[in-house]
Formats: sequence, structure tokens, C-alpha cells
Amino acid sequence: MIVVTGATGNVGSSLVRTLAAAGERVTATSRSITDADVPEGVRHRRADLTDAESLRPLLDGADALFLQNGGPSAHLLNPRHILDVAKAGGVERVVLLSSQGVATRPESASHGGVARAIEDAVRQSGLDWTVLRPGGFHSNMFAWAESVCTDRTVAAPFADVGLPTVDPGDIAESAAVTLRQSGHAGRIYELTGPALGTPRQRAESIADALGEPVRFIEQTRDEARAQMLRFMPEAVIETTLAILGEPTPAEQRISPDVERVLGRAPRTFAAWARQHVAAFR
Repeated sequence: MIVVTGATGNVGSSLVRTLAAAGERVTATSRSITDADVPEGVRHRRADLTDAESLRPLLDGADALFLQNGGPSAHLLNPRHILDVAKAGGVERVVLLSSQGVATRPESASHGGVARAIEDAVRQSGLDWTVLRPGGFHSNMFAWAESVCTDRTVAAPFADVGLPTVDPGDIAESAAVTLRQSGHAGRIYELTGPALGTPRQRAESIADALGEPVRFIEQTRDEARAQMLRFMPEAVIETTLAILGEPTPAEQRISPDVERVLGRAPRTFAAWARQHVAAFR
């Protein structure tokens, strides 16, 4: 049995579907199970990563654990306790969804420091472990959906700065492979898309998927910061703006790891936009 934490997120929900389609026994966990969309046959239970004991009955008899790094609540996690509970339940393999920032922004608590502490706990757990370090997600552009639907506009800063965002579906498929197959223990995979893409280019890809023009409005840094304050902790914003506006060479590097794990190239943003075009209509 494979236990998937964060099972209603962009990666977790896709991972649950992928594992179920492969015939695996899956327990999906999330903070809420209300109106959750899980495949038939998947056991879905409420659990909170900040309370490791809530996982204990779900991990009993499990073979593998997909552990997401807690997102905004990451600093509240006790990863060593979670992993001790997993080992006590019989788990032998753990795959951690971490962050590229562990390597590229180690000085940032929000993007590197907390995630590094969770990675350290996983590596020291005594379990077979694999760490996945994605950069930005294609799905971050769902934040544009309302303005595209309302008046066919996109507003974003740093219009022509490119980053190799990755499809959450590729992360999920990579997680499924590393959970199910041997040969990945002790490996760290950096997951990116196949090419650099700028905000302006991503808006054009959404327009192409819609078959209608989408007007791009370049925000100033201050305008972007003010918008981010509506949904993002202030401590996270400066590092996020730095990545978007002044990415390091490592943050712009195209990693071969998706293809190394999956045996195919990662999906482009344009393909993601076509798949999810309904959200922008």
C-alpha cells in the first residue's frame, strides 16, 4: 500500500490517479475530505502533517509514503516524528516532494531553509528515500484564470524573464515511478520543464489554446508585491520576486531529470495550457 499525503493538491491528486490506474492500493490523505475527487477504490482519510499521530493508523501496513513538504505549514512540521511513525507502520520507501530552492536559495527560510530541514530528516531516516526538487509549476498560472476569463488580460511582472516551469503531472508521474520501482533510492531529482518560458510567452500560449487574443500587462515590482500580499505571506514575497525577476543560472537550467525518470521529455507549458483551457474560458 502507498500512502499519499497532500492528496488534493496539484501534484498529489494527479499522483493518486496515476497510482490507482496502475493498480496500486492507495490511501490518500488530506486535511479535508469534503467533496474530494479520488478514483474509485482509493481510501481517502483526513490527516494533518502537523500532527504526525494523525497519520499513524493510516501508515500501519503501508509499504511506501509520498511526503509533500507541507507548503505554507512546512515550518510547523516535525518530519522526524512523521518518519518514525512511518517506520513503525512498516514503510520502507519514502519519496519527498521538496523544492529547488534547497539548492538555489539556501539562505531563504521560506524557499530553502525549512525544506532543507525536512530533506535532512528524510535522508537520516533509515528508509530508502528519493527527493524530488521541482522549480515553479505550470499550474501557478491558474492565478491568471480570473482575469483571462473576465477580460482576456494577464498582468505579471518581469515580462521577458524566462524560467523552466514544470507540469505538476510530470512531477506526479516521476513520484509514481520512484514509489513503485527500484533504482531510485538515495537520488535527488531536479524537475523542470523542457524550455525557458517568459510570462509574456505563457500568456501567448493561453491565447493560442483559447483561439482568442489575450492582452499582456507588465506590472512593476511594487504592483506585483501588492498583489501577492493578498494571498502570500510577506516573508515569502521578496524571495519569490527575486526568483521571478533575477533568477540564478541554476534556476534557469533545464534539468534532464524528468526525461531520465520517465523516459520522455517533460510537457511544455503550451501543452499544459491546452489541457486546462477550460479554466481560462
